[in-house]
Amino acid sequence: MPSFSWRVWPALVLLLFPSTVAAEESSLLEGWHDVWLFRFLVNMLGYSTIIIPGYLLISYFKRTNYLETGSGICYPVIRTCVFGNEAKTGLLDDVSVAPRNEGDSGSSVRQAIKLIFCAAGLQASYLTWGVLQERVMTRSYGATTPEDQGEKFKDSQFLVFMNRILALTVSGLWCVLFKQPRHGAPMYKYSFASLSNILSSWCQYEALKYISFPTQVLAKASKVIPVMLMGKIVSRKSYEYWEYFTAVLISVGVSMFLLSSTTSKHPSTVTTFSGIIILVGYIVFDSFTSNWQDNLFKYKMSSVQMMFGVNLFSCLFTVGSLLEQGAFFDSLAFMTRHSEFAFHAVLLSVCSACGQLFIFYTINQFGAAVFTIIMTLRQAIAILLSCFLYGHAVTIVGGFGVAVVFLALFLRVYARSRMKSGRRSAQPIAQKV
Repeated sequence: MPSFSWRVWPALVLLLFPSTVAAEESSLLEGWHDVWLFRFLVNMLGYSTIIIPGYLLISYFKRTNYLETGSGICYPVIRTCVFGNEAKTGLLDDVSVAPRNEGDSGSSVRQAIKLIFCAAGLQASYLTWGVLQERVMTRSYGATTPEDQGEKFKDSQFLVFMNRILALTVSGLWCVLFKQPRHGAPMYKYSFASLSNILSSWCQYEALKYISFPTQVLAKASKVIPVMLMGKIVSRKSYEYWEYFTAVLISVGVSMFLLSSTTSKHPSTVTTFSGIIILVGYIVFDSFTSNWQDNLFKYKMSSVQMMFGVNLFSCLFTVGSLLEQGAFFDSLAFMTRHSEFAFHAVLLSVCSACGQLFIFYTINQFGAAVFTIIMTLRQAIAILLSCFLYGHAVTIVGGFGVAVVFLALFLRVYARSRMKSGRRSAQPIAQKV
């Protein structure tokens, strides 16, 4: 009898009070939807509906030796996506690529103007991007009175899609307008970096719900540690002693900041366990992205071609997952309800796309060392700007930890530039001998 009543009771409740049960199920689903791990797994399920069929198709074409036996109107597309032009690895000799301008090329005034232009463009793009990122993920929209709670935007994946669709458009136009190296990489290989890239971006947005923006910036500055570990695992790289030393300094500085901020009672400085887990996910995914892209550059592609290929798959993954979840039209409805959010989302995407172009131009004109110095200064300014605009409290110990992190970053830049200059000065001597 007890077992019978246990089985029948839910059915009776459903028949007598269908609206009540529906409301309870709806509230249960809404509660689960607020859990970041649930959203992450749902996103991964959406990506798998694209990845698994794609994997099966690629395996089929390779197994049937389609490159030699295939024909028809679809043959060029399948060859480009699955096999690429591996016999012709897109050598840079096929295109006139201007060498990176050194300090002695052109007048010093012109070089100074270029440097100011690059620094201003990078600072404006990424500082605006950081401020908007924190505004969109931590503040509500539509509040008319101080008592009104307003409405928060919760879908980080839609913001990733917005960023990627504009970056895809910009890089595609760039490839059309300016001559690029012959493309040789199989298109599907971009999907690995694309998947890790959208997951790292999702973690970056999602983490702001659980940690402060200064904490996130410091964690991004310390990603050199997992990048080195991933480099040893993926690319079998070796590192100098000063790289290990600065990595330890960075970890010490970040630990000082995190331990000092968690003791604060100010809600904007609290770092939760979920926030730390999401940040670890961001660092791991981002480290894999950079190392996989390094391996892809063996095909001698340009940075803009890399940008186009990665963003192409990112748009495919995110829009597919958003449509399957029904979140795409919900986010569009949120944009129509709140014009301020629509402006912020579009401006966020513009800053992200322009920032990538400034990265390519700065590295081409002045090299990676100057670019790293500019971006390190940007991270320091971003922390100060966030504390000023959003009232984040930083203790004395936390401030000292921030200083240690940026000191270590500058030491890395200095040591790397000294090592490269030493190699350049030694090269003519070896040639004379």
